[in-house]
Amino acid sequence: MHNLTELTGNATSHTSLSVIIKVCVVIPFFCIFLCCIVIMLRIFATNRHFLDSSRYILFAYMLINDTLQLLSSVILFLLVVCLVKFPTVYCVPLLLLSTSTFMNTNLILATMSLERYVAIIYPLQRPAAWRSDRIWIIILSIWFLSFNFPMIEYSIGERDSAVDILSTPVLCKTVYINSSPIQAFFRAAVNILFFAVVSVVILFTYIKILLKTRKMRQDKVSASKAKHTVLLHGFQLLLCMLAFTLPITESIMAPHVSWSPGDITFFYYFCFILIPRFLSPLIYGFRDQALRDRFGKTFLCCSNKANPV
Repeated sequence: MHNLTELTGNATSHTSLSVIIKVCVVIPFFCIFLCCIVIMLRIFATNRHFLDSSRYILFAYMLINDTLQLLSSVILFLLVVCLVKFPTVYCVPLLLLSTSTFMNTNLILATMSLERYVAIIYPLQRPAAWRSDRIWIIILSIWFLSFNFPMIEYSIGERDSAVDILSTPVLCKTVYINSSPIQAFFRAAVNILFFAVVSVVILFTYIKILLKTRKMRQDKVSASKAKHTVLLHGFQLLLCMLAFTLPITESIMAPHVSWSPGDITFFYYFCFILIPRFLSPLIYGFRDQALRDRFGKTFLCCSNKANPV
């Protein structure tokens, strides 16, 4: 994984202080994120009418996926910082979960954009696959795709005969697990493919909704909200994809700043892995009037006194 698993540890006091600062930044931020996610999921669990809409189902799925992604990456961060080594057979599931959920985010953004497109273009005759009782088929499909490609990556490439996956302890980093050139090439090709496909889908849905908005005389408010939502999907996709520019930016920043490669990697993780996922409940939750009201009442422990939406 291109995130915190690339951090290295040293025995110097400066590095120790740097590690302490990074932990003190990541852990509280993750706890705040987890608190917001728990409140959001509690709202969905206690207000079943939200699950009658494909839009809210996809949003809840995105929250769960982002929680798994951040949880796995934070665990990898702590393991690498503490220099904990264990056999590859236990490391691969963590890396697999982190990679697959990271890729899954892009597919979810594309799916949510398509859902807005279908809702605007086919308001009365929505295709069966996009109804709330069938949307789980699409969810399982995108999860299968995001899980299948990392499995292929871990399956190809030559293995070091001196490393026993059942007993040899290693630092849980992608550079140690997927070190062959063919794996690096496959990973780069898949990332480019995902970025291109999701970008085309978001651009297509935005143009279609924009054209439809100009023709509509009624319900222009819904169409306008859908257009803005698709734009936000594109912005979040851009934040996620900027994480792949780490090698380029590292070579540009290294001569001008005194940061170590580990500090640059941490900066990228915080800005392009942690922040975009923290923005998910803000962008898609607080923009929605019903969810915003429920969130405020739940956060203030007044949900039992609130009237149904």
